[in-house]
Amino acid sequence: MGKKHKTPADRVKKLMRKGKVKKKCCRSKSPCKKCPVLALRRIKAEMKSAA
Repeated sequence: MGKKHKTPADRVKKLMRKGKVKKKCCRSKSPCKKCPVLALRRIKAEMKSAA
């Protein structure tokens, strides 16, 4: 059994360890799919819609 992630940042950190998200944003003009900033925004939106 895995423990619950308390914050969206915890979930992003776990994705970083798995290699699904990069550790730093490259700040390109068109953000890539592995951007941690976009991952955090996406997870926050998921948590808001689930609540």
